[in-house]
Amino acid sequence: MRTTVEITDQQHRALSAIAQRRGVRGFSALVQEALDAYLGSLNTNETDLLLGLEGTLTDSETREVQSRINDVRARWRAS
Repeated sequence: MRTTVEITDQQHRALSAIAQRRGVRGFSALVQEALDAYLGSLNTNETDLLLGLEGTLTDSETREVQSRINDVRARWRAS
């Protein structure tokens, strides 16, 4: 599945360095590895809780949350 993820400049530099050392192009495999490690570190209750949240927001609630996130990001970048 394709998605877009916002990362910091420092994270981008670190991922670039790791990819270069490993001789790979792109970050997909590195991000997948990191997500697997993170999800594997959660206890079962945390994982179940996170997965249980899927679909809990209505479409309008989702749009409202996304709008608020976009507003915060716009102000954050300007400061």
